[in-house]
Amino acid sequence: MMERFICQDEMNELLATAGGKRDAAFCRHVLEHLGVTYKVNGADRLPGPGREARVIFTCNHPLGALDGIIIIDMLSQIYGRGIRFVVNDLLDAVEPLRGVFLPINKHGAQSRDAVAAIENALAGDKPVIIFPAGLCSRSSWTGRVADLEWNKMFVAAALRHGRDIVPLHFEGRNSAMFYLSAKIRKLFGIKFNIEMINLPREVFKSRGKEYTVTVGDRIACHTLEGGRAGSATAARLRDLTYQLPRLYNPQ
Repeated sequence: MMERFICQDEMNELLATAGGKRDAAFCRHVLEHLGVTYKVNGADRLPGPGREARVIFTCNHPLGALDGIIIIDMLSQIYGRGIRFVVNDLLDAVEPLRGVFLPINKHGAQSRDAVAAIENALAGDKPVIIFPAGLCSRSSWTGRVADLEWNKMFVAAALRHGRDIVPLHFEGRNSAMFYLSAKIRKLFGIKFNIEMINLPREVFKSRGKEYTVTVGDRIACHTLEGGRAGSATAARLRDLTYQLPRLYNPQ
């Protein structure tokens, strides 16, 4: 029963047909395998390759898996190999993407090696991607799907390493069942994130869908307020992210 629930057969088929593809090539395979497409609103606002792309891309996190795969595919087509993605350490189990992922420990002490890997990536010249909420979006009782509070870590990282921020907004949502399971868990005070078990099903439910990524204007790191004001800065950037589709509506 559990094997069917987590789509074990579908997952094994996806991995078997990948033919050893890794990182961005694996992401492209996933999208083609599922027939998933996306369009980019404001691609002209993306930094050019080279030193200009030494930025932190931030994004809301509505899907929990496929949104990250699409962002990797999108940015790799522009900036090539070497982009890195700060992720929940549970995703380190996704072996084909270990060359892109920088796992951050959400469930205990951060290892010295993990901290060093993140700092080295931030000190380098390639783009770094961060979902500041950490967890994927949740639905309110009114039905609005949005990220939880954004962690100020990315603000401190941008200031520490002199990286500008380019905000991205990803348009999408999971099924009603995913959000209902999260609400039930919270209602009963269950701390373990049981809705994460639904994420493989959400990926395969996305077959044939098209998503939209909206690119915002580059935000110079010297305009950011860190320290005690870091949380407020993160909150403002979160709010700005949700305004991007309206600010840059191509229609």
